[in-house]
Amino acid sequence: MKIAPIYRAFSANRRGQQLLLVHTGQHYSRNMSDDFFRDLGIPQPDINLEVGSGSHAEQTARIMMAFEPVCLEHRPDWVVVVGDVNSTLACALTAKKLGIRVAHVEAGLRSRDMSMPEEINRLCTDAISDLLFTTDVLAGANLRNEGVAEAKIRFVGNTMIDTLRQQIDRARALPVPDGLAAGGYAILTLHRPSNVDSAECFAPILGAINRIADCLPVVFPVHPRTAARLSGAQLHPRLRIVEPMSYLPFLNLVANARMVLTDSGGIQEETTVLGVPCLTMRPNTERPITCEIGTNIVVGSDPERILHEASEILNGRARPGAIPEKWDGHAAERIVDVLLNQAEGDAGESA
Repeated sequence: MKIAPIYRAFSANRRGQQLLLVHTGQHYSRNMSDDFFRDLGIPQPDINLEVGSGSHAEQTARIMMAFEPVCLEHRPDWVVVVGDVNSTLACALTAKKLGIRVAHVEAGLRSRDMSMPEEINRLCTDAISDLLFTTDVLAGANLRNEGVAEAKIRFVGNTMIDTLRQQIDRARALPVPDGLAAGGYAILTLHRPSNVDSAECFAPILGAINRIADCLPVVFPVHPRTAARLSGAQLHPRLRIVEPMSYLPFLNLVANARMVLTDSGGIQEETTVLGVPCLTMRPNTERPITCEIGTNIVVGSDPERILHEASEILNGRARPGAIPEKWDGHAAERIVDVLLNQAEGDAGESA
């Protein structure tokens, strides 16, 4: 979702530059991967590293080992990485050690929670990147407070929201699944190890979700790590367990939901733009802008807090939200302009 608009903007304004799309295969379900490429209009990648799953160390190492020959063969001027997954850090490290410049899209997000692998990926990637493309003013402030030079920081907006704005009409054209009515159900996503790996934490959260399901259906696309924890759990009849969904069907469900309950990251941003109330079941968020001016509320894993905020929404007391600056659908164009202007400056210096 973050790469698609960058690819599209670059393809429309190359100025003689070549673009190679590399898929690390970190998210390795071929069906889901193919669905996302199709839904988002991205061509098949030029290079697929197909690294698959494994521990954090195994996966990061495999990505680095597979990506290094790609860098050596093509010697790119820039490696552009997005987000905060293991692929982000692995490719940034590999490129930087080969003397290749790195641009990080979605830089500066911070949860201050070092128990999150994603936070470590964010910090390390930002520390070695040559250009840092931020989604909001708070992310830029984080980087400045960490001593990052102003010349490296570019406030461009949010490419994930570019994709949402480009695809929302297609998503809304899809039918709502049978048995559901627009505004008459909740969406649940739950996969953080801190929430699902411990029965002491997972069971109370499920208890709260079951009580919410007394009031309206809850649709639950189940992450593979969470599916293994559901065996033997008591689930409400209106808690609808479904397979993981590709982008457009899921966006349609989110856009028409009464509320979203999640421990994911990007959904907090999507719900803010869509005006859908969001309850984030984590103790913190790396996207505080969605709480300061958006529709997101951090409720942690406390079932009573979850139920209280859900009740507020169901009783028509959802907090109003606004859309952050530059979440206007043009972030990717700004990113490409910066990179191409940099390339033209490099060419001028070498002439």
